[in-house]
Amino acid sequence: MHFLTTLLLTATAVQAHYTFPRLVVNGKTAEDKDWSATRKTKNAESKSGIENPSAADIRCYQSSNAANVVTVPAGATIHYISTQQVNHPGPTQYYLAKVPSSASVTSWDGSGAVWFKISTTMPTVDQSTKQMTWPAQNEYVTANATIPKSTPDGDYLLRVEHIALHMASQANKAQFYLSCTQVKISGGGSGTPGPLVSLPGAYKTNDPGILVDLNKIAQAPSTYQPPGPAVWKG
Repeated sequence: MHFLTTLLLTATAVQAHYTFPRLVVNGKTAEDKDWSATRKTKNAESKSGIENPSAADIRCYQSSNAANVVTVPAGATIHYISTQQVNHPGPTQYYLAKVPSSASVTSWDGSGAVWFKISTTMPTVDQSTKQMTWPAQNEYVTANATIPKSTPDGDYLLRVEHIALHMASQANKAQFYLSCTQVKISGGGSGTPGPLVSLPGAYKTNDPGILVDLNKIAQAPSTYQPPGPAVWKG
């Protein structure tokens, strides 16, 4: 019986974790298979998240680069397919980093202060049930985001992350699930994205959006402070 219980607990733990192996653009799958333009992550099999926000893996968590590049129009709506339900409470955030002219999107590592945030999500509380939820929670996709229309054309790394906060009242217990996709943005503008941050570097263990008491947030959801820089809207 003990062995069976252990197996059931292990299965439940795996089901509660997820990866984001495929990008969707304007409602259509942009990759013909998993990890085509999205760089395969180290947790592709284990589905485990990152708990140390200062670790090098917080950037893309990749085990390898991808072979392809997806063209994404500026102004497009994007999201990712998830391998499991995104069932943990917490925000979904999106970043972009422009590839230097001297580098290739299929090999550039995204180092330095090059990342800017384009989207984040906030919780809401149902006044009748008093239950707090986050956009796309319990769905098999991440929350939608929009590529700002004034984003300059060029090659970028597109980064999605979901921060699971169910154990985040303890230091280094928030869990980061993320992926990076190699994209080419077209039809953009002449905006100046920013502020620019480094990953790792943008997050600290004790940031109020990472070390957080969800019971307090449920009483005042607008007080949640997503980690990282302000969102650039173009």
